[in-house]
Amino acid sequence: MPPADTGASVTDRAAASPQSSTDTSSTAAAPDPESDKLRPGGPGYRRMSLALFAAGVATFALLYSTQALLPAISGDLNVSPDQASWTVSAATFGLALGVIPLSAVSERFGRRTLMTASLSVAALIALLVPFAPTLGVLIALRAVQGVALAGLPASAMAFLAEEVRAKALVGAIGLFVAGNSIGGMSGRIVTGWVAQAWGWRAALGAVGVLAVVCAVAFRLLVPRARHFAARSVGPRTLARTLGGHLSDPLLRRLYGIGALFMTVFGAVYTVIGYRLVAAPFNLPQGIVGSIFVVYLVGTVSSAAAGKLVGRTGRRGALYLAVGTTSAGLLLTLADSVAAVLAGLVLITAGFFAGHAVASSSVSRTAQTARAQASALYQCAYYIGSSLGGALGAVAFRAAGWPGTVLLGLAAMAGAAGITLYATRKAVAERRLLSLAQAA
Repeated sequence: MPPADTGASVTDRAAASPQSSTDTSSTAAAPDPESDKLRPGGPGYRRMSLALFAAGVATFALLYSTQALLPAISGDLNVSPDQASWTVSAATFGLALGVIPLSAVSERFGRRTLMTASLSVAALIALLVPFAPTLGVLIALRAVQGVALAGLPASAMAFLAEEVRAKALVGAIGLFVAGNSIGGMSGRIVTGWVAQAWGWRAALGAVGVLAVVCAVAFRLLVPRARHFAARSVGPRTLARTLGGHLSDPLLRRLYGIGALFMTVFGAVYTVIGYRLVAAPFNLPQGIVGSIFVVYLVGTVSSAAAGKLVGRTGRRGALYLAVGTTSAGLLLTLADSVAAVLAGLVLITAGFFAGHAVASSSVSRTAQTARAQASALYQCAYYIGSSLGGALGAVAFRAAGWPGTVLLGLAAMAGAAGITLYATRKAVAERRLLSLAQAA
């Protein structure tokens, strides 16, 4: 059985070129425009992969550094779960606000330069966060840190799209997303055990040290850009570019899917700590932090997203991601540590696979101003995270864990609906094309 159709709206745009209407001999004689781009096994690809992996580790380790510590922060500062959740949501909102303007900065000064500066500033702020005297100051520092981190997602996808061959793009982005999963996992495990021994402030300091190490590794490993062409992007130009991307129905659907997947992820991982430290589980902080080892599943699923798309098509992969995530949500309703852990495994696998497919589709779909196209995706993605964290905590306070699960299932229903609409639209377009050819 052949792979499911991926839809002309993605593959045709990625494959289209000015030479498509020329004769075969002209096409064969034309030089390959991607001949000097990075490819697996080629020079520079390994360094690029390791550098972006380190950046991904730092991004998620810093962005969600307080997530596993929320019960400890609530207890120490005497605040409710929905109040403490803003230490996470403030960072993701800050990133969402900063990603679009910083994508314009990357067009002028380069992706590599911006990623280096953003990672360095965010790591330095991380060394200040443990000394925040109040919840308000902590939230403010986290918001600034989120803005600083915005330079990484604003540039990373565009950097890969420019420097890596198209056939290897999904795999390369998958490795960056895999770095996200490792960062999210290691940050939570480290903070959990350090917090149990020395408190949540020491745990945040440990994450800051990890971020500094990643920043140094990134700067030493990342190769120079060979295909970047600097250009100035003024406010009017930026507005026109964003308007052009938002007028594209396919891009709008991809942005919506990314936001909905992240809504689930933000809700689940913001609230799960409160569920596990309470009855009937009563787990200590260190064990709760270790639960996040399931992020390793995200490393595997995101890195394998390219193969999954090859077998099922992009929409087929999204359906699988939605189904896997939804099944995981239902499993976590059981009052069993084993069932909750299995549910988190499925949620994590489904989320990272869906994110890798959607984000790589954005990079392939946008033929111009890719940094802004990716920035819009990241903006939607982290708005979803912010809303998921905040609304998930509110739902948990109002209806317990089932309320958080219901929120997640509603988001997955939305993602499935968007994908189903795209499937039906593609089928209708194929039928019209067949009728036109028959006539």
